[in-house]
This record gives sequence, structure tokens and C-alpha cells, in this order.
Amino acid sequence: MNLINHYFPHLSDHQRQQFQQLDTEFRDWNERLNLVARTDVDNLEERHFLHSLAIAKVVEFAPGSSVLDVGTGGGLPGLPLAILFPEVKFHLVDSIGKKIRAVQEMAHSLHLTNLTAEQIRAEQLRPKYDYVVSRAVARLATFHTWIAHRYKPRHEAAPNSGLYYLKGGDLTEEIQESGLQATVIDLPDFFQEPFFETKKVVVVPA
Repeated sequence: MNLINHYFPHLSDHQRQQFQQLDTEFRDWNERLNLVARTDVDNLEERHFLHSLAIAKVVEFAPGSSVLDVGTGGGLPGLPLAILFPEVKFHLVDSIGKKIRAVQEMAHSLHLTNLTAEQIRAEQLRPKYDYVVSRAVARLATFHTWIAHRYKPRHEAAPNSGLYYLKGGDLTEEIQESGLQATVIDLPDFFQEPFFETKKVVVVPA
């Protein structure tokens, strides 16, 4: 986990060990379920784990706060973020049951007691959260309608409450279409690898 250690030098030994174990477990599950493209497995740390952790370069989740990960698939970005923020509660949701079972198993193996995974659509959820995260599951306008009512009221919410959405490419048109007050943060500001050249985090306040 050289890249993660390089960009997140303050990890504890326990966290480093968890990332190492996540790598092993994720590869194992990927053989069975194809959580990410087979061609990407060689670059798992860079393209999936570090990419997920990019959100942590943009926002520091408040201890005791709650994060909803929508369309988590094989647990991204939620699993890496849950390792990084042990004081924060993560709820990972996806409509595909077998992927959620894989996430539950991985979380169990890693002793991530701050994470729950559930097979449910975001629109059907009832709880309220401080933050929402996701990796490009739909256009921003569509996605935002699913989660717009999932935030805690402002007086209860943690600082910088809102959506942190991992996206790529030119998002000008997509943001205009959504009509949202969105800020786009370029990942090359934090990471030097060519993979991140066109990658961004879109921030939409709650």
C-alpha cells in the first residue's frame, strides 16, 4: 500500500494493516463477483482505494458524524473511508444484494464496527446523514434527487455537510443541467499519478 502510505503518512499501524487486508479480501471477492473490472485489479490501490480516499483530501468528516455511500457496489468509496475515519459511522447502500453481502463480509473480516451495508435504494432510506458520498453512479441532476432529503437539518448537521461526488471528465454541462451550487475540486491538486488527471470531487452543500 505504498501510494496510500505516501499520501496519508499519518495512518496508524492498525490502519495500514487494514488497508493491506482490504487489498487481499477485495481481490478474493473480485475473483468471484467482478466488483471492479478485471483489467483494473492490477491498479486496485491507485484506481479504487486511493481514488475513494480522495474525498478525505477535500473534507474531514467530523467525529461522531454519519456518512451515506450510495451505489457502493463493492464498497467504494465507503470501505477505504471507514478505515480512514474510525470515529465516523458509515452506511453503504446498493441495490445489488450479492455485492452488499461481499461488503458485509469484508467489513466483518476487517473488524470495521463503524460500517453497515444494506441492500436498498437511496430513495427508500429513512435515516438522515451529515454527508453523502458516491462514485459516479448517475448524472448529478438525477443523483441529487435521490439524496436531497437525506440530510440532517442544518442546526444538527456536522460542519461542511453535503454531497462529495467522485466524477471524471468535463462536468460543466452536467453541473449547469443540475442547477446546483456545486464546487469542482481537481484531484491532480493532491495526487500526481496520470490516472487522476481528469478526476474530480464535486461538492454540493446540503
